[in-house]
Amino acid sequence: MSALPRHPGQPEPQAEIASVKRRLIRQGTIAIGMLEAAIDALWALDAEVAQHVREQDNAVDEEEVAIEEACYRSLALTHPVARDFRVLAAILKVNHDVERVADHACSIAKSAIRLSKLSIVPRYPMSLRDLAERVPATCHTLLRALMDEDIAIAREIVAGDKLLDKLDTGAFTELTEQIAGGNQDEAAAGLLMYRVGRDLERVGDLMKNIAEDLVYLETGQIVRHQKKKRK
Repeated sequence: MSALPRHPGQPEPQAEIASVKRRLIRQGTIAIGMLEAAIDALWALDAEVAQHVREQDNAVDEEEVAIEEACYRSLALTHPVARDFRVLAAILKVNHDVERVADHACSIAKSAIRLSKLSIVPRYPMSLRDLAERVPATCHTLLRALMDEDIAIAREIVAGDKLLDKLDTGAFTELTEQIAGGNQDEAAAGLLMYRVGRDLERVGDLMKNIAEDLVYLETGQIVRHQKKKRK
């Protein structure tokens, strides 16, 4: 496919792409910060910090829409082809996933607020604590890979998602026992912590999705169904 003739004054696709990519990285940094703050609020049972996390969500939603509009505007005005087109297509998908990370951060913050109102101090499963350390670390690693367009790191993140799933399963097992053997508040705490585990596991899935999009960006290959096809 060849590029369409460019009119005088028409923006260059590379400049438009660089601008929207910088916005996406900033958005990702904010979403990861929200996730880390929500986790800190969870351990400390700090309802004030948790509420602050929730208050940031509207700004993230607005920026997601603005980035999406910038991508569509660039597609319409610069007529990108080949790799430039793949970059914009990947940014559109990653942009949505980043917004979902912020949503899960808000969900964790909401659980932290509810836990802070119970009459007991929650007994956090070790699997949940491990998950809460690994998921934000994966987010930071992927954000750097996205900035550097590092396909090797992206492939490692795709492969590492199985460990996050295993930790989520371990947390579920521990919490099931806690819910079954506890009083009403302990059962409520167990259900809220299970919800946190699910939020963290889904953030891990989103990181895998973004990593797969980065592989697509660099290779043009859609890899998310390759394992299923080999079975």
